[in-house]
Amino acid sequence: MHAAGFKVRSPQLTLNPAPKMKLVECVPNFSEGRRPDVIAAIRDAIAHVEGVTILDVSSDPSHNRTVVTFVAPVAQAVDAAYAGIAEAARRIDLREHRGEHPRIGATDVCPFVPLGAWGSTMEDCIALARTLGERVGRELQIPVYLYERAATRPDRENLADIRRGEFEGLRTELGTNPNRVPDFGPDAIHESAGATVIGARPFLVAYNVYLGPASNVPVAKEVAKAVRGSSGGLRYVKALGLEVDGQAQVSMNLVDTEKTPLHRAYEAVRSEAAAHGVTPTWSELVGLVPERALMEAGARHVQLRGFGPSMLLEQQVRDAVQGGASLSGFVADVASASPTPGGGSVAAHAGALGAALAQMVAGLTVGKKKYAAVDAEMREAALRAADLGNRLAALVARDAHAYEQVSAAYRLPKEPADAADARARAIHEALLGAAAVPLETARAAADVAELAAAVAERGNSNAVTDAGVAAMLAEAACRGAAYNVRVNVVALEDRTDGAPLAAEARALVERAARAAQAAQAAVERTLGD
Repeated sequence: MHAAGFKVRSPQLTLNPAPKMKLVECVPNFSEGRRPDVIAAIRDAIAHVEGVTILDVSSDPSHNRTVVTFVAPVAQAVDAAYAGIAEAARRIDLREHRGEHPRIGATDVCPFVPLGAWGSTMEDCIALARTLGERVGRELQIPVYLYERAATRPDRENLADIRRGEFEGLRTELGTNPNRVPDFGPDAIHESAGATVIGARPFLVAYNVYLGPASNVPVAKEVAKAVRGSSGGLRYVKALGLEVDGQAQVSMNLVDTEKTPLHRAYEAVRSEAAAHGVTPTWSELVGLVPERALMEAGARHVQLRGFGPSMLLEQQVRDAVQGGASLSGFVADVASASPTPGGGSVAAHAGALGAALAQMVAGLTVGKKKYAAVDAEMREAALRAADLGNRLAALVARDAHAYEQVSAAYRLPKEPADAADARARAIHEALLGAAAVPLETARAAADVAELAAAVAERGNSNAVTDAGVAAMLAEAACRGAAYNVRVNVVALEDRTDGAPLAAEARALVERAARAAQAAQAAVERTLGD
C-alpha cells in the first residue's frame, strides 16, 4: 500500500480513466409489430433489469416485427436479454404470426454488439451469447442457434442460412435433420416460440429504400439480388425485396458501414433501380446508426472534400467537455483497421503513463520525514512530470494528425508536371512533419525516463517498483517514437533534411536506455532478493 502524500492536481492525460463497468449493446428482434401491449411488455421486461438503458424501440406492422436496442453492463446484459426472450415466449405464438420479414422464433434473433468506447470487446459478446444461449435452451426449452462471431460451425455464421425455411420449415426438420440440431436446447421446435438465433456481431445498420408502389416489388427483388453480397453485389450488404404498406421496399442490413457506407448502399440501389426505370421515393433507418455513417453520407452528397469528425462542432465540444476519448475508447481505436492512431500515438501515450507514475512516486515522497532532504527535489519532479505528461498526451493526437497529412500529400495529383512538382514538395514537407512530431515525443520520453530514474533512486522506496515501471514505459515510448522518426526519414527521396532528426532520435534512445537501467538498478537494490 502507498502512503498518502503530495500530488500535483493537474491532468496527466487528455484520456479519461477507464469506465467503472463495461457496456455492451444488445439488439433483440421480436416477431411482433402490431400489438402495442405486447411490445410494451417485452420492452418493460428488459428495462426492469438494473443498469439497462433502452435506446430505441422500432416496430413495423408490415414486417410484424419489433427491434429493441438497449445497452447494459456486461454483468447484467444476459439477464436483460433473457427477460425479453422469456416475455416474448409467453406472449407470441408463431403458429399465428404472419409478416413480410423472415422469422423462426418469437425472439427471432438476439445479437450482442461490443462498444469499444465503453470497454467491451467481441470476445465479451461471444461469451455473453453462449451464456444466454445455454440459459434459454435449458430454462425455456427453446432451441438456440449461435451465429456470426459466436457461431460454432461455418455454415451457421450467416443468419439467412439458419433462418432458411423459417418457422414452418424448421418445425419439420428439427429432430429429423442432423444438420439442424441446435447449439443449445432441445432438438425439437418450441410449439409456440419456435427457435432463437443468438450471436455476437459488429455494429449493423438496418436501412430500407422504397421504390414506389407495390407494382414495383418485382423490381425491388431484382435490385435486392443485385446489391446483396451473397449474389455478387456489395460484400457487406444483406438485402431482400419486400412489399411493405403497399410499397416496394429494398430491405438491407449493412453489416460493416466502414467498408460499405450508407451512401454507397443507397447509390447501388438507385443505380440498379434506374436500370428498370424506377426511382427511389424515400429511405428509412430501423433502430440506431452511428453518427459518423450519416455525416459521411451527407459529406458525400455535397462533395465535401477532406471531411472528418474534427469538422463537427459537437465533436469538438464533446472532446473539450469530456477531456478526450476514454482510455478504453483509445484502445479500441488502436485495435481497429484504421492506420490512426498508430505506433506513434501509442508511444506518446505510454510516455504519458510513465510520466504519471513518476509524478505519483514524487508525490508519495513529498512531506515524509524520512525524505526531507529531497523534499524540494521531489516537489519539482512532480511538477515536471505533470508538464511532461501533458505534453505527451497532446502528442497522441498530433502524431495521428501528422500521419493524415502524409496520406493527404500522397493523394495529390501526379499530372501535369507542375502538379507533380507540387505533390513532391508536399510529400517532402509532410514526411518531415511526421518525423518531427515523434521526435518531440522521444525528447519528452527521454526526460521522463531520467525523471523516473531520479525518483527511483531518491524517492519513496515503498514505490520504487512504480518508478521502475515508469522508466520502462518511458524507454519503450522513446524507442517507439524513434522508430517513427526513422521510418519517415527513410521515406524521403532526399534525406538531407531528415538525417539530423534520425541522428537525434538515436541519441535520445541511448539517453532513455541509460536512465531506465539506472531505475532498474535502484529497484533491484531495494528488492534485494
